Amino acid sequence: MSATEHDSLRIALFKLEMKLMDPGFRWDSGEAAMLLAEDFVEFGSSGRVWSRAEILAPGESAGPIVAVEDFAVRMLATGLAQATYRSVRAVPGNGPFVALRSSLWVYRDGRWQMVFHQGTKIPDA
Repeated sequence: MSATEHDSLRIALFKLEMKLMDPGFRWDSGEAAMLLAEDFVEFGSSGRVWSRAEILAPGESAGPIVAVEDFAVRMLATGLAQATYRSVRAVPGNGPFVALRSSLWVYRDGRWQMVFHQGTKIPDA
């Protein structure tokens, strides 16, 4: 993959990650369902395991992500990319909630789909 192709992929996956962080997009958009693979699973920063259906179901939001830092993408195999970054979430009445995040994206049926996501809380960050 050339540097230009890598940059394009990094920008594309960043935009997809940002969309999936938006509760309104996740809960109101058929496009969100297309971004999460049928076999998607998430290990949340709370320690909870989430299914695709649970992620797409309307519900409580943990609060908006206010910053994404150190976003990087690396190709693990043809059609398989890993995105890693640090997220900062505003928590009213408390300090920020900071987590390290990693997503696995596969290229299927002409589009990128997330198959796995993990958030790991950084204590006292």
